[in-house]
Amino acid sequence: MKFSRTLSLCLALAVAPLVHAESSGQTEQLKQKLTSALGVEVQSLTAAPIPGLLQVLTSHGVLYVSEDGSKLFHGNIYDLNNGMANLTEAAMAGPRLQMLKPFEDKMLVYKAKDQKHVVTVFTDVTCGYCRKLHSQMQQYNDLGITIRYLAYPRQGVPSAVADEMEAVWCSKDPKKAMDEAKAGKNITVAKCDADIAGQYQLGEKMGITGTPSMILEDGSMVPGYLPPQQLLQSLSAH
Repeated sequence: MKFSRTLSLCLALAVAPLVHAESSGQTEQLKQKLTSALGVEVQSLTAAPIPGLLQVLTSHGVLYVSEDGSKLFHGNIYDLNNGMANLTEAAMAGPRLQMLKPFEDKMLVYKAKDQKHVVTVFTDVTCGYCRKLHSQMQQYNDLGITIRYLAYPRQGVPSAVADEMEAVWCSKDPKKAMDEAKAGKNITVAKCDADIAGQYQLGEKMGITGTPSMILEDGSMVPGYLPPQQLLQSLSAH
């Protein structure tokens, strides 16, 4: 059962309430309760921007739970007094940057000669907008934007697309193989330690559900395709 469907079934957690969850023992009980009910890994439990709620950073994004552990909320919290800032998205920014670090040696990097910005893109070789983005790589680079690819095969792992992406990453010339794959050409099967499954699971932990998805320098996420000039504007705004 998909995570979103599981959440719908678990909006009221069916065990006794936990009072004063800030104590270490009760916090651990609440973590275990969430893990058992939702099947997610709870990474941290802190005060939420709204009094009476706790913010839960999980392996599938941010959730909110009442302090007594009886009610669960899944959605975004916005700050009306600060230009509708998405506080839920902001809570994920720092953790995303930390999660990316172990995968830096797995990335396919298209470096700008005069680098001003670095954007990490979760991509799929069969995705139409991923192909459009790739066809404009030189334009991104000319604007000083370095693009770093990580694999997110939308069919999951294992799948035919995951195998194709592994062949790209493991090719003798991965960038050439990526050009060919995104042009719809067949790629010679190749195996290596590219860890396509790990890259895919990383995307899931960051809350990615489609491609392309961009992680900006501050850790914020842009779901979907942005043309080169528009991406530059977004980077400047952040």
